[in-house]
Amino acid sequence: MIDPNPNETDAMAFGGQMGGEYLESIGKSDLATLSEEEWARFLDAVVTGYCDHLRALAAKDRNRLDAMAPEVPL
Repeated sequence: MIDPNPNETDAMAFGGQMGGEYLESIGKSDLATLSEEEWARFLDAVVTGYCDHLRALAAKDRNRLDAMAPEVPL
């Protein structure tokens, strides 16, 4: 990713953490030793962690921005 914003950087770290937790759960750290199924589950953990965290951060940003918006007069 070129020039990630702070939310993307945070989400990348979170996704990496999720991938690390998966590797710990199967007792492996060398990616070259993963089976095809383990590799797919590892990628799923990383990508899902990234996407879920990025959505959560975006929702926080949206709520913060909405709270700053003045009410529109009727």
